Amino acid sequence: MRSNYNPIGKYIRLVDNRNSELKDIPLVGVSINKKFIPSVANTIGTNMKTYKFIKKNQFACSLMQVRRDGKIPVALFENEEAIISQAYPVFEITDTNELLPQYLMMWMSRSEFDREACFYAVGGVRGSLEWEDFCAMQLPVPSIEKQKEIIKEYHTIKDRIKLNEQLNQKLEDTTQSIYKEWFVDFEFPNTDGKPYKSNGGEMVFCDEFDGEIPFGWEFNKLDSYVKLSQGQVINAKTQHLIKKKGLPLLRITDLLNDTQKIFIDEIEVSEKNIAKKDDIIYSRTGQVGLVFRNKTGVVYNNCFKVIPIDNKINKDYLFWFLKEKSTYRIMVELASGSAQSDLAHTAFFSVYILLPIQNIQKKFSDTVTPVENLKEMFYEQSKLMIKFREILLSKMATID
Repeated sequence: MRSNYNPIGKYIRLVDNRNSELKDIPLVGVSINKKFIPSVANTIGTNMKTYKFIKKNQFACSLMQVRRDGKIPVALFENEEAIISQAYPVFEITDTNELLPQYLMMWMSRSEFDREACFYAVGGVRGSLEWEDFCAMQLPVPSIEKQKEIIKEYHTIKDRIKLNEQLNQKLEDTTQSIYKEWFVDFEFPNTDGKPYKSNGGEMVFCDEFDGEIPFGWEFNKLDSYVKLSQGQVINAKTQHLIKKKGLPLLRITDLLNDTQKIFIDEIEVSEKNIAKKDDIIYSRTGQVGLVFRNKTGVVYNNCFKVIPIDNKINKDYLFWFLKEKSTYRIMVELASGSAQSDLAHTAFFSVYILLPIQNIQKKFSDTVTPVENLKEMFYEQSKLMIKFREILLSKMATID
């Protein structure tokens, strides 16, 4: 061990201030992604006086199930004040002239830190980490000036990733606004480039739609235009065959977190279960209604691949129809199951879709494609920034 390595316990102390006055402040928890999140715990009938305060630049962690989860949920609180369950150890740095909170959080964000924690974790299958063992874990502590330099570099990368996420959200909102204007308000450009409905565009009454739609448009169930492929089934019997090589396995969590870290190579995979670039993937189990435009070849699990039957429906239009909020609500309502929601093929196909004439679909695709290209550019930039961030975190171990 290098001479500048010291136990974490040398620099921290536990804090145990309780909510005895029942302050009305946010209740938070710590996620496995090392972030504070609003608590979803049912607190009805709970004695909130036993809950702990957490304040700016203090930490909270969960040392339970470390080996099972492969991570320590630990986060640095950056707001002014909140309360948190008494089950979380809350701690703070004793002397910020020696160690900065942001530097310690960077160290605890390293994948190597989590692997070391799993090594020390005890307590059966779930593998809990004792507080004393957590405190015994070591880190390099350079000068405050060096710590500030590393933190600045880290936050430059982090801020760029956040900016890209914000830009992508604005681009997403822009496309959704275009979709609503064209296909909900029927104000798509007419042959003169003017809004269709407000400039006298021909409308006809549709009984199934229970309202007027533009002349030449159709309103039918999805099974008239698309087919579904359900994807590879990864169950308890085949779970052990998953390896960290081969084809990526796309899971529901990947649709949420945009990660593809589990790979599969020993399970026989048919061509129909592989999603290629620009295929539309739709979650059907658990969190129903997540839509993903695939970026690479993956094996998909607990999802549908939504495939146009012919050229009658444009992929861009189909994708944004599935992302539309009213479609999402309908699909969620149609999902069944007591333990977790499950969307059946028949339920998916029973949903109606308003299909514009093909030249309007193409115009929409031509309009949104540049926006999607910008999103892709920011996405690729962020992937590169994430790699830079991981390299910087790894380099912390070599700091003198």
